[in-house]
Amino acid sequence: MPKSNNSRRGKGKIIRIQGPVIDVLFQKETPEIFEALAIEFNNKKLILETEFQIGNNEVRTLALGPADGLKRGQEVSRTFSPIMVPTGKETLGRIFNVLGETIDGIGKINEKKTKLEPIHKPAPLLSDQSTTPEMLETGLKVIDLIAPFTKGGKIGIFGGAGVGKTVIVKELIRNIAMVHKGHSVFAGVGERTREGTDLWLEMKEADVLDKTVMLFGQMNEPPGNRLRIGLTALTMAEYFRDVKSEDVLLFIDNVVSRWRLNKPSTNALLFFQILKLLIRLAFFVLVDMGTSQAVCY
Repeated sequence: MPKSNNSRRGKGKIIRIQGPVIDVLFQKETPEIFEALAIEFNNKKLILETEFQIGNNEVRTLALGPADGLKRGQEVSRTFSPIMVPTGKETLGRIFNVLGETIDGIGKINEKKTKLEPIHKPAPLLSDQSTTPEMLETGLKVIDLIAPFTKGGKIGIFGGAGVGKTVIVKELIRNIAMVHKGHSVFAGVGERTREGTDLWLEMKEADVLDKTVMLFGQMNEPPGNRLRIGLTALTMAEYFRDVKSEDVLLFIDNVVSRWRLNKPSTNALLFFQILKLLIRLAFFVLVDMGTSQAVCY
């Protein structure tokens, strides 16, 4: 989408605010679905993601950050692209948010050594996918014997607190890195601050942090952050799969919980006020999860 020399091109204004859902009106253009919009206020930038084209150059967006302090009439700028996040080896050992910004307090990554990729991309074609089942040897005898992992497949780890889920995760990350020369990506969908901190410390103690990329959409963040953090993690994992041709383990905690991934979708739809039947609500959530699963193969 080429930019115009007109200074007002790509500029809109807020006309309605409903929690994290913000309606924006443009003059003679309409942003694309999933296009990122930016608002500058209080010396910070808020990113909006376009979700619906209402008509008459009006779009409905989802805020990927706190919307406190916004008001009608504020200027909104188009970015002419989806949300772009960094990919590459520079992401290893770091912690990111949904926008691909580091949140571990160590500093920014070297942007010259990374490549920005959109979080919304089509799934690989069936012709590009392997049709022969292949086992992924984890090195854990019980898993390889009783519940073997299939490359390109999905495995769920269920259990209450303190039963050893993190221990299994750490062993899987270590074995993938040491034996298969691959890497892992961990996405905390609706992660609590305590959970994320404990996991980071345990990863560091086990000396597997430099083999892992960690991303968190925390419980205290808006629904949009938790809704899209899984796609951000997928985008970073695709680099190791497609560019480096490595075996990649993608951990998403928690993809099936109503309060982690499904709940943000529900919250967003309630604000959108377009789908009110439970069956349609469930369909939206399943489509969103299905899209993420298709890209994993």
